[in-house]
Amino acid sequence: MNSASSRMAPWWEKPLASLDRGEWEALCDGCGRCCLHKLEDDETGQLFPTNVACKLLDRRSGQCSDYGHRKRHVADCVQLRPGKVEELEWLPTTCAYRLRAEDRPLPEWHYLISGSRETVHEKGMSTRGWTVSEVDAGELEWHLVDRDL
Repeated sequence: MNSASSRMAPWWEKPLASLDRGEWEALCDGCGRCCLHKLEDDETGQLFPTNVACKLLDRRSGQCSDYGHRKRHVADCVQLRPGKVEELEWLPTTCAYRLRAEDRPLPEWHYLISGSRETVHEKGMSTRGWTVSEVDAGELEWHLVDRDL
């Protein structure tokens, strides 16, 4: 048996349903884009991205500032879990959970590939530098952005 065929695939290439809790949480790339508000067209159901972030999002790190208790502060915060990812069409197209649910590889800027939590920010894939907190935003309609979900 050669070494290439005996190489174990990294844990993040396993099916989502087989990840343990630690692996599941570690899969998040820290972009923070899932925590941005979206507007939905009442007639078409089409979603439009905004630059308005949840009040709990640390927009510099891309992490929730009270992750363990977020549902206490934000009642409609969606908890991602295996089997639910496919239902959430608003997840960013680059979201690690979405990519793995589609059996696609993680991008080169994902920290599990690059080795650095800063790569997601350096590549412009996170909320850093272009978002505003919902605390300061006002009407969402004034904050539509021309970016992919």
